[in-house]
Amino acid sequence: MADFRMPSLGADMEAGTLVEWLVKPGDRVKHGDIVAIVETQKGAIEIETFQAGEIERILIDVKTKVPVGTVLARIRTADEAKPGAGEAVPQPPAPPAAAPPVVPAKIVAAPSIMVPAGAARVRASPAARKLAAEHGLDLAAVAGSGPEGAITHADVERSLAVGPAPEMKRAPGIDLDAMRLAIAAAMARSKREIPHYYLAHEVDVTGCEAWLAQQNATLPPDRRLLLGALALKATAIAARRFPAFNGFYRDGRYEPSPSIHVGVAIAIRGGGLAAPALHDVDQLPVDALMSRMRDLVQRTRLGRIRSSEISDPTITVSSLGERGVEVLYGVIYPPQVAIIGFGKVVARPWVVDGSVGPRSIVTITLSADHRVSDGHGGALFLSEIGKLLQQPERL
Repeated sequence: MADFRMPSLGADMEAGTLVEWLVKPGDRVKHGDIVAIVETQKGAIEIETFQAGEIERILIDVKTKVPVGTVLARIRTADEAKPGAGEAVPQPPAPPAAAPPVVPAKIVAAPSIMVPAGAARVRASPAARKLAAEHGLDLAAVAGSGPEGAITHADVERSLAVGPAPEMKRAPGIDLDAMRLAIAAAMARSKREIPHYYLAHEVDVTGCEAWLAQQNATLPPDRRLLLGALALKATAIAARRFPAFNGFYRDGRYEPSPSIHVGVAIAIRGGGLAAPALHDVDQLPVDALMSRMRDLVQRTRLGRIRSSEISDPTITVSSLGERGVEVLYGVIYPPQVAIIGFGKVVARPWVVDGSVGPRSIVTITLSADHRVSDGHGGALFLSEIGKLLQQPERL
């Protein structure tokens, strides 16, 4: 018989409130199934089981707040379910036990896709207004990149590619006041414990833009690829080659991660920020990565983050480019050891093959833990990301 326990979703989490059971006794579950919803400081989290079998008994009622490690249910494993296997003996709820080691929810310095604030006046080009009207898109929910923040046709296309904006009301299960307290505690701990160092690197992404334009020419708006997907993939591949930036610093030593789970910083409407994980980003084709990123953004804004997405990120990527910020220096979320920032793509004079011409340039930054790596390694890591972005077709 396997125990299904209240997980720890952060170093600062001591208890959680069971909001809803999604299974009942007798239901079959498999690895990765979502079986319950738990409310924490970071919002309502969908809790997955990683034990296949049959739900034997529910031990905790909904609306009950229990400490981390409390047994919530018992699962009869596949072997126990075979004929001749011994009968399960119901047991009372176990006392709080040590929670499985997990990584805290990611709360970082900047979102990858900002949630627009309501605007009484919306500046937009006629082409942008026409495209938005054709798709029923509220321009107030689009971040403008044109002069004085005006919304361009490209801005609307990007918004349509990301997906529909969330409802104006606060997403259920998200307590922004509690989330702000969690952010404050995490960032204070980061600045108190982690000796940060910072690097910046300018990268020519003209080729990426041309490749994206070619790929998107035949795709509908809701399936188009964004530069953000290329940025995540390049970061993940580079992290594979430079493992000192992908893992955790715990108990006085560094633990590199064998997997590359990239936390994506996402703004929550009304304030707040979370960075749930996209799993195995280095293994995903760009189109699949874009699809998962779109789904993750929408679910996060609706307060439907899964427990593994909270616990698994090994490195974080953030961006304020959509808000017009050219350079972003993130704050590492412990126990991670690095965060990558992407700024706004800007047109600049650039020397290519001995000639000066206009190119699209983005500034990539690294905030890293000096207990684990140094500036030399950080420079090579950033340079590798830049090199990978020169060949988007190979990502």
